[in-house]
Amino acid sequence: MRRTLPILALATLFASAPLFAQQTQPTTSTTTQPKEGSVNDRRQDQQGRIANGVQSGQLTAGETKNLEGREANVNREIKDDRQANGGKLTPQERRQVNRQQNNLSKSIYNDKHNANTAHYGNSEVGQRRENQQDRIAQGIKSGQMTAGEAARTENREQGINQQIHADRQANGGKLTGQERRQVNREQNRTSRQIYRQKHNNRVAPK
Repeated sequence: MRRTLPILALATLFASAPLFAQQTQPTTSTTTQPKEGSVNDRRQDQQGRIANGVQSGQLTAGETKNLEGREANVNREIKDDRQANGGKLTPQERRQVNRQQNNLSKSIYNDKHNANTAHYGNSEVGQRRENQQDRIAQGIKSGQMTAGEAARTENREQGINQQIHADRQANGGKLTGQERRQVNREQNRTSRQIYRQKHNNRVAPK
């Protein structure tokens, strides 16, 4: 009887070992990443591609405005369809969104590989433009800026860029002191807008 007690204790220990291991293993948190190839996964992927294009200068402010405006329209359509169908897309709606995302994906590729690139220069005005585009790119990539917010901000950036281009053409390639001060004021307003958009409660859908 004395020998059987240690044997029984040992057997119980081995039997309970898997259960103990299960209890002591760290629980893996449920991933928040969307399913690969899903509507949400493609949205995130395309926003990442746009952000990279903005940061590298492959996408101009005007190109980014147009892309993000189209992305915002697709996002609104997805939201409306899901609200009308208990939070889900019907197979027909999913196919429609997929076609729109395919078209947008081609546009991103074409815009990033055409001859249009963002040129900032080494002046203070140019450095501020580049810095603001970097902040927009970071906001797009992190999801702090929605597609609609990015489109509105890039619309302002495009307006500033066109103004700088026109002023320089009229003044032998340079900005006058007054023009520089005007551009600086507009850049300050855009900078504050970027900050507000990145720190409000609106985030890109996932």
